[in-house]
Amino acid sequence: MSKAQSQYAATSGLPLIKSPSLRLPRPVQLPPDIHPLPDSVTAYFVYPFTLEPHVLTVEASRRSTLAAHAARREAHLKARDEENERRKREALRRIAPGFEPMSTPLVPTKRFSGVPMPSTSPLADGASHRRTKSVMEELVDHLEALDSK
Repeated sequence: MSKAQSQYAATSGLPLIKSPSLRLPRPVQLPPDIHPLPDSVTAYFVYPFTLEPHVLTVEASRRSTLAAHAARREAHLKARDEENERRKREALRRIAPGFEPMSTPLVPTKRFSGVPMPSTSPLADGASHRRTKSVMEELVDHLEALDSK
């Protein structure tokens, strides 16, 4: 291609200025004792099997240590979960004594009935006219019994 037809034809007459910060690197000087690689480098890639037992014992001890740490961590997490469950159950038992979340629902038991049972014996007819105590009177009597102890 001629200069007239080149895409750089317009710049062909401009002088190029070399930056003072740019310079050519120094040529590399090879040391006199360097030797080239041999034709076969397989002799350089020999694995030292004398290290194998050492590496295997270190790896085995590392794995056993990691397993022990994992087991200890799992035991700690399980104990923490059980402690949280125990605290929840204790809090629920303070609210509802005898409550167990995994058991059947609590069924209230009847301790005292304010209504006397009808009896068929003739001796009990006179006793049935006796006045029964109200709930407040029973509470007062119970508190007085506790104070006297």
